[in-house]
Amino acid sequence: MFDFQYQLKVLPDKPGVYLMKNSLGEIIYVGKAKILKNRVRQYFQSSKNHSEKVKAMVRHISEFEYIVTDSEMEALILECNLIKKYRPHYNILLKDDKRYPFLKITVNEDFPRIIYARTVARDGAKYFGPYVSSSSVYETMEIIKKIFPIRTCRFSIKEDGKKIRPCLNYYIGICKAPCGGYISREKYRDIVNEVIDFLSGKNKDIVRELKENMNSASENLEFEKAAELRDKIFAVEKVIEKQKITTVGFENEDFINMYSDGKDSCLQVFFLRSGKIIGREHFIVENTVDLPKSEVIANFIKEFYGGTAYIGKTIYVPEVDDIELLEDWLSMKKSSKVYIRIPLRGDKKAILDLVQKNAETMLKNFKLKFIQDKKLYDTSLEELSEILKLDDIPHRIEAYDISNIQGVDSVGSMVVFENGRPKNSDYRRFRINTVVGANDYDSMREIIKRRFQHGLDEIEKIKEKNLELSAGKFCIFPDLILMDGGKGQVNVALQILKELGIDIPVCGMVKDDRHRTRGIIYNNEELAIGYSPNVNKLVTRIQDEVHRFAISYHRSLRNKRVFHSVLEDIPNVGAVRRKALLKKFGSIDNIKKANLEELLAVPSIDRRTAENIIFYFKNGSKN
Repeated sequence: MFDFQYQLKVLPDKPGVYLMKNSLGEIIYVGKAKILKNRVRQYFQSSKNHSEKVKAMVRHISEFEYIVTDSEMEALILECNLIKKYRPHYNILLKDDKRYPFLKITVNEDFPRIIYARTVARDGAKYFGPYVSSSSVYETMEIIKKIFPIRTCRFSIKEDGKKIRPCLNYYIGICKAPCGGYISREKYRDIVNEVIDFLSGKNKDIVRELKENMNSASENLEFEKAAELRDKIFAVEKVIEKQKITTVGFENEDFINMYSDGKDSCLQVFFLRSGKIIGREHFIVENTVDLPKSEVIANFIKEFYGGTAYIGKTIYVPEVDDIELLEDWLSMKKSSKVYIRIPLRGDKKAILDLVQKNAETMLKNFKLKFIQDKKLYDTSLEELSEILKLDDIPHRIEAYDISNIQGVDSVGSMVVFENGRPKNSDYRRFRINTVVGANDYDSMREIIKRRFQHGLDEIEKIKEKNLELSAGKFCIFPDLILMDGGKGQVNVALQILKELGIDIPVCGMVKDDRHRTRGIIYNNEELAIGYSPNVNKLVTRIQDEVHRFAISYHRSLRNKRVFHSVLEDIPNVGAVRRKALLKKFGSIDNIKKANLEELLAVPSIDRRTAENIIFYFKNGSKN
């Protein structure tokens, strides 16, 4: 048993990271400390000054660990990595953990391309962004292709390299075909520099030049050329209009502010690049009651910039903890000095106030939508309860599905809906262990038994230690089970539940010939739900979600198997090279079709390895 008194006494007087664990050994909180002894002891002293969130966390702590570091900076880095790895329940976690897209111009090549990129690498290329969505990147690329004939293909083109026949882009006028030697490197670079100016915000010069050329073409009676230039001007002006707010004296800067309603908070980020707001993003952070604003923003900065988000030169915030430490950490990540500033007046303060107003609007809209959705979900669940004649409303619903192709890589999935909404944290995946071949019934029998046997075992353990049910992963049972299938799947689940002594209603979700949800099977009878739009919509959503979740897991296993059976058999192709090949070509089939020059364009692939790949697919592949 963990001896708290002794462990608190021997805490070191050094910086480090501490990990709080519950009775099941799960990490529920990760924190850093300048002095471990002082920080960790605070949790177990008088709770008078603790927030409600800290009080709740301390009640669940059964033990703690700590890792000593040489400096507070090392502790900060380790804390960020551990939070990302374990996603502890009591840490402030962002709902959105995505990577932001960029536009990349490969100026390190003889004839640069413009491509979509998810990460910023130190490869000599120029990156523009971040953009807040993939669609905005592709839309900008389409506009650039209309204005500037810059290539977007994958070929590695050298000025003195072999010339090839141009593709369709040359013939429709959106590429100058450097692959065919139709434009010199110097003239092509002039086009690339214009694209860089365009993306850097120097749009007015481009519009002025286009208008001059359009007027000149019109005067020379070249009306077709003038119309083409007119369309290009409209395209540029469309981009300018989207950059709604223009400021003076701003460069690559991020503005972060938040609004809290006493319980939850919304954090908003505005991205300013070359003096223009190119995008914004918001994040809803729940259960921030009693947490000081400076702490919430500090934690937000660590998680937001701990991923791959681009870091502006200066970050403006209303207040923040550990400002010098965060500056040093961000500067290290960016490899150049990053400043965190707290403006008190002037233009910067005005932008920061605007960010807070946006955060307030976002949070209010989020909560308004939440209330509206809750009414809709409550109605759906009440109507479902009436259709099935249940004693209680099924607040928690679990749905199950099996996925395989001819019995290969058979998997099961479980999705959870609470109060009509998906609860992603409770989703579970099962790899079928005891069934050979395509036997959906036996596969379903296995995963239902595994799921509920785990739950019964956890309940016993929790009772022994006098803990709360929230401490387990499987111990909370559903009010209703939905099977993706008909009577056969329902009866399999009912049989297993009966063997385990569990009484939960089970329904099957069936589809019509057009693969649309038709009704539900309950007590060996099919019940129509088409007359209840709310129930139909809810059941359809659950059925689609469990199917999607099963398919995605099955696809990942299948890809790993194919990946292993083909690329791992090729000499000199290790994990890094396999990943680079798939990233470059997208599929095994495309790798098979690649020639020597295309393979050599892949990072980490040398001539010997490229020749091995070609030889393997030509002579040695069994697939």
